[in-house]
Amino acid sequence: MIILDTSAVKALAGGHKTLNLLVGNMAKTPGEHLSIPALCLAQAEAGEEGLSQRVLAFSSVVVDSLDTMAAVSVGTMIRDGYGGPDTCHALYCALPRPEFTGMSILLTGNEDAYPPGVVTVDIDSPGMLGFH
Repeated sequence: MIILDTSAVKALAGGHKTLNLLVGNMAKTPGEHLSIPALCLAQAEAGEEGLSQRVLAFSSVVVDSLDTMAAVSVGTMIRDGYGGPDTCHALYCALPRPEFTGMSILLTGNEDAYPPGVVTVDIDSPGMLGFH
């Protein structure tokens, strides 16, 4: 699963070339999608009106909702000092879950916001899409 945190959502809405290529490629691949944690989408929208509409217009983008289990886990992470609500929801989404058995990749503009062991990729890294 590929997850976009708040910084990646803002970049996508702003026309980030590599993220736009990724979204386009994902749309051509049946069953593949990019996941945006609901609190990351909310934080991005809070900073710029209409941003969520631009991001949700992409057919390959889905929102990972904040259900009961996620709310409790995210709240615990916030209390334990792992970051703000959006960062903790992205972290929660990147953790192993029964409904997804593969490795999650968290796309971000701030890799330092996440603890060691979380697979993060900087959205501006030269090899993000395999190009060098």
